[in-house]
Amino acid sequence: MRRSVLIVDDEKDIVDFLQYNIEKEGYLVYTAENGKKAVEMARLVIPTMILMDVMMPEMDGVEACRIIRNDPLIHQPIIVFLTSRSEDYSQIAAFDAGGDDYISKPIKPRLLIKRIEAIFRRVNKMEEPNQNSFNEDLYIDRDKFLVSIKGDEMYIPKKEFELLELLMSKPGKVFKRDQILSIVWGNDTIVGERTIDVHIRKLREKLGDAYIRTIKGVGYTFSEK
Repeated sequence: MRRSVLIVDDEKDIVDFLQYNIEKEGYLVYTAENGKKAVEMARLVIPTMILMDVMMPEMDGVEACRIIRNDPLIHQPIIVFLTSRSEDYSQIAAFDAGGDDYISKPIKPRLLIKRIEAIFRRVNKMEEPNQNSFNEDLYIDRDKFLVSIKGDEMYIPKKEFELLELLMSKPGKVFKRDQILSIVWGNDTIVGERTIDVHIRKLREKLGDAYIRTIKGVGYTFSEK
C-alpha cells in the first residue's frame, strides 16, 4: 500500500516546498495548516506518517498529537515533529504527547527524505503482523497497537508500544539504555537523555509499577510476575 504523509504547518511556502520534495519520492502527500485541521485529516485520510510543526495557530502540534494519540477511532500514524524549536523542554513535551521523532529545522530536503525512510525502516523492523504477545494478564496486539491489562483495553502511542514490546520480548533481560535508544529510536536519531525516562513513566502510569523494573545505572527490565 502506498505510504502517505500528512504535512502540518501554518507557513504555506514550507508546506509547498516539503510537499514537492516528498511527492518526488513517491509518497502520497496531504496537507493541513494547523493542529485542529491535522486531527480532522488524521481521521479522514488515515496517513501513514504525520510531519508536524509545533507552533501553529488555533491548535499547536503538541496538543494535536495528544488528541490523536488518545482517539481510539484514529488508525495511529507515525508522528514526527519538524520544527525550529530545539529547546529540551519542547522536545520532552513532544515525546510526552506521543511523538515518535523530533527533527529540527532547517534541514536539507535530501536529508529529510533519508530521515523519513529511516523512520519507516525502524517501524518495519518492529512490526510483526498477526503475532500477539502474552504475559499472564497483560496482552499486546501488534496489528492494532493495543494493550490489554486485566481485560481493560487501551491504545498507546507507537514509541511507548515499541518500548513495551521490546522489554516484553525477553522477560527478565536487562536492556541497557543505549540498547533501547538504538533499537526503538535508531542510531540516526538524536534524542534527549530523558526520552526513555518519559516513555517509561508514561507506561507505568498506564500499566502500574509492577511490570517494568529500573536497574539503577544500567537500564530496564520486564518482570514476569
